[in-house]
Amino acid sequence: MSKYVKNLLRDEFSRRLDGVGEALLVDISRLDANTNNRLRHRLREKDISLMVIRNSLARRATEGTSLAAAFAELSGPTAMVWGGTDIVALAKEITAIIKEKEYQNFEARGGVLDGEPLTSDDVTKISKWPSREEQLGILLAQINSPGAKLSAQLTSVGAMLASQVKKIADKEGGDGEDGDGGDTDG
Repeated sequence: MSKYVKNLLRDEFSRRLDGVGEALLVDISRLDANTNNRLRHRLREKDISLMVIRNSLARRATEGTSLAAAFAELSGPTAMVWGGTDIVALAKEITAIIKEKEYQNFEARGGVLDGEPLTSDDVTKISKWPSREEQLGILLAQINSPGAKLSAQLTSVGAMLASQVKKIADKEGGDGEDGDGGDTDG
């Protein structure tokens, strides 16, 4: 392949990966064609992109980006997956696929997160983290917790005071209307 064509390919891959900051690397070389197509369709439904790229071309296309760390010492057939809602959702989907019997020849090889290379074990660990939505729920609960506690404590004191006033009123006149302590207008 001529240098001109290689540069065109590099530029095209760089364009496709523009804005991608985190990705996972997988091995799909041992999947048959039908299984490969089903896998690609499944990933596409979840807004996950899969691209097979030569390692040397990937190194050139990702040079100077946070993705470069993923390809630094990579060898062997590799495909790159990225997308989904976040890296955790991506890792969860990849590890779920790996566990299925149909995709037994599919495996995670690593990836990159915040410019740091990941191993296949790291991908499994990341898949156990809470997703973005779960993290937002945890954060909201932590933000609301002090206010909810304060509100509960204030309303419990107010409720206790109202209960005591009602008990005193019931003792004095049954429904709170007694002849002595009412209006003095006449």
